[in-house]
Amino acid sequence: MSVKDRVIAIIAEQAVLEPSDVTMDSTLEDLGIDSLGLVESIFAIEEEFDISVPFNANEPEQSDFDISSVASIVAGIEKLISEQAS
Repeated sequence: MSVKDRVIAIIAEQAVLEPSDVTMDSTLEDLGIDSLGLVESIFAIEEEFDISVPFNANEPEQSDFDISSVASIVAGIEKLISEQAS
């Protein structure tokens, strides 16, 4: 399973949707994920990929981690995984 598919599965679970309902262009807001759901998604992603996401739950806009869309989340996670591997 690709990083993209795994991230979509986690986000879909948080949004109580089918993975097929989650597109790369979806925003978390589009999917009905609130701030608590976002934090739970980040924790699930960290656990799934054994990475640490530089995300400040209290000030998401201060974070280097782009959560503006599913695509940006996937890209950010792929970058973290490659950085950790090197």
